[in-house]
Amino acid sequence: MTTEPPPGSGGEPPEDDPFRKQPPQQPPYGQGQGPQGSPYDSPYGGAGGQQPPPYGGAGGGGPYGGAPYGGYPADPLSGMPPLADSGKRTLARIIDMVLVAIVVWLLTWGFGVNEYDVDGDGVEVGKSLAQSLVAAVLYIAYDTVMTAKSGRTLGKKWLGLRVANLDNGSTPSTQTSLVRALVLWLPFAFCCACLWTAICGGWSFFDKPYKQGLHDKAAKTVVVSAR
Repeated sequence: MTTEPPPGSGGEPPEDDPFRKQPPQQPPYGQGQGPQGSPYDSPYGGAGGQQPPPYGGAGGGGPYGGAPYGGYPADPLSGMPPLADSGKRTLARIIDMVLVAIVVWLLTWGFGVNEYDVDGDGVEVGKSLAQSLVAAVLYIAYDTVMTAKSGRTLGKKWLGLRVANLDNGSTPSTQTSLVRALVLWLPFAFCCACLWTAICGGWSFFDKPYKQGLHDKAAKTVVVSAR
């Protein structure tokens, strides 16, 4: 049984991450649960008491009523806020796209690499590629930095959403955030633009049970309502 984190998770979140899920608290050893508070009055304590449920049987998946080996419950969303509404996710993404697009347009206009400059005979391919490269770098950097910092881009912050690791609810690492951003923004910048955004992000409208976009699946993340 491996103890390594799942691929793309970027390692264990820091202990002080406020969004990290905590394991369920167990009562102190020997603390009674019977009327007298004596360990001999607990359900599994003294003579004549109940026998503990079989491993994996009624009362939980493990010996302590939780998941096997006393770990987290089987549902990875247990202890996390509810999943975000896909419509709000779409609106947050549009806000982010507009904000970064303004910066891309200003930069490319200032350096004379506007994608739709026409040279009498047609679009200048070199300028088009340059603008796509600038757009890819800015969109990926923006999404990666903001997500790794707090799990929230500006659009998500304004609409009360955040990105979380599916396995533990913590804020994604830089590695995980980068994987997520690459899947979302590279095709957008160089070939498919709005079509890819609609497919990648729109996947969450139909995905079950975690309402993940394709970029969420690649990074093993979910989007939830902010606490």
